[in-house]
Amino acid sequence: MAQFLIREIDRLVTKPVRLMEVCGTHTVAIFRAGIRQLLPPQVDLVSGPGCPVCVTPDEYIDKAVAYARCEDVILTTFGDMLRVPGSTSSLGEVKATGADIRVVYSPLESLTIAAQNPHKKIIFLAVGFETTAPTAAATVLATKKQNLTNLFLLSSHKIVPPALKVLLADPAVKIDGFLLPGHVCAITGERPFDFLPKTYHMPAVVAGFEPLEILRTIYRLARQIHDDQPAIENEYKRIVKPDGNPAARQILSEVYEPTDAVWRGIGMIPNSGLRMKEQYSAFDAQVVLPMVTKTITKKTACHCGEVLRGIIKPTACQLFGKACVPEHPIGACMVSVEGSCAAWYKYGSGRYTYGT
Repeated sequence: MAQFLIREIDRLVTKPVRLMEVCGTHTVAIFRAGIRQLLPPQVDLVSGPGCPVCVTPDEYIDKAVAYARCEDVILTTFGDMLRVPGSTSSLGEVKATGADIRVVYSPLESLTIAAQNPHKKIIFLAVGFETTAPTAAATVLATKKQNLTNLFLLSSHKIVPPALKVLLADPAVKIDGFLLPGHVCAITGERPFDFLPKTYHMPAVVAGFEPLEILRTIYRLARQIHDDQPAIENEYKRIVKPDGNPAARQILSEVYEPTDAVWRGIGMIPNSGLRMKEQYSAFDAQVVLPMVTKTITKKTACHCGEVLRGIIKPTACQLFGKACVPEHPIGACMVSVEGSCAAWYKYGSGRYTYGT
């Protein structure tokens, strides 16, 4: 089946095309399966801003660091946030000096920590896309139900569709089709991405994460491009339904509302973030525990912004694999396992090439 799909992709793609996998998990899956090396040379896969840790800006990290330095605060966070560089420090560096920062696998674990430490303020770093935002919203509802008054969220959730609109409006970003994020679409459904073919004449296919699912996604994109019939197709129907997950969306809309948000490497994108509604502001760290920080603009040769927009590949950055490595990341794209630079560093270009 894989050989058949690759031959069909080769037959359909008669000129160079650039396809963007939006999701960082797709980037890793593509590398792990060696798909880049199996595709014909006229098909170029580029990574997009689909790593939530990577697009979290310095301002957020600086604020999290400031909270962590408070003696009456316990910070809870996903592990890959520890090494994301802010403008002056990282959470990992502050933790090494004695700050109480605890790695959790779900925001709901913060409920137990809050109950066990009633005299401390527990702040969970709520970072992620539509995939993880409902769990953060559920944590807020559970906090209210349990009458906990010492658990707060520092939210930096992002919404994917507005970011794709910004990419398509950027003349430096040249994309011929999108592999849409399966995890996000499992929550949102396909419809929020209808604007891609309707407004931008852009092919798009919701992709799964198994190698054959990814190859079938690329085949569908190749067919749309060849026939000049852009559409939204779903190659992940076993998980993604047209309306997504109504229960998750209901919880999300109960607690959060859209707001403008800053994306690392892209800038401010209108209505691309989520903030707590006024009736839940008692659980919003930025409202209850306001923290003023000053973010220092850094001069660096890091090209994380261009990587996140799919303008260049990580290997085009002069720091890649030299000053910037997973053990000492200069840019956020090298921090997370879903980061483009980390994936390129770990898997390299591969030793197999198309036709061998």
